[in-house]
Amino acid sequence: MSTSGADPGDLEDAELIARSVTRPDWFSAIFDRHAAHIHRYLVRRVGPTAAEDALGEVFLVAFRKREGYDTERRDARPWLYGIATNLVAQRRREEVKELKLREALGPPAHEEGHAERVAEQVTAASMGKLLDSALAGLSDGDRDALTLFAGENLSYGEVASALGIPLGTVRSRLNRARRQVRETLGHPEITTSKEIATHG
Repeated sequence: MSTSGADPGDLEDAELIARSVTRPDWFSAIFDRHAAHIHRYLVRRVGPTAAEDALGEVFLVAFRKREGYDTERRDARPWLYGIATNLVAQRRREEVKELKLREALGPPAHEEGHAERVAEQVTAASMGKLLDSALAGLSDGDRDALTLFAGENLSYGEVASALGIPLGTVRSRLNRARRQVRETLGHPEITTSKEIATHG
């Protein structure tokens, strides 16, 4: 059955991308479907200001690579996350500088006494700062896998697709990342998915 008169919004991602090779304007439907997810991921990785520019870069790269898209992948979201992750890797230096700046601008030490200092250490703000440090201490690959899995709710298979790695590698990276984050936080029972979704 011919779908020559189909509306772009009615097509699956794979077919839409394939058709956008000859109908470039149709690629805008991919942006409309997935931009919010990719933007949220980029905000977590590079901050809200840099995320705006990075989002445009992700879709520009995707548009330029659309002719080589694997149409066996019906959902383009893992592909877009992979492009976004590669762009984030190019911004690692800026990201590390930002984390160091956040640490430097942390709350000033108080002199009121030991009890107040202990109470302050268990506030949400200090926990978030500690989590930022824990995430910064992960290897690039482990951090990418954990952020995509816990922060973006991708399945193991989708993380593997986004990063271009085997499923077994995803599992080992996630296990190692969870263990390291929990050890750094000193809370082996912490639910990393909830925390990463906020701070990843």
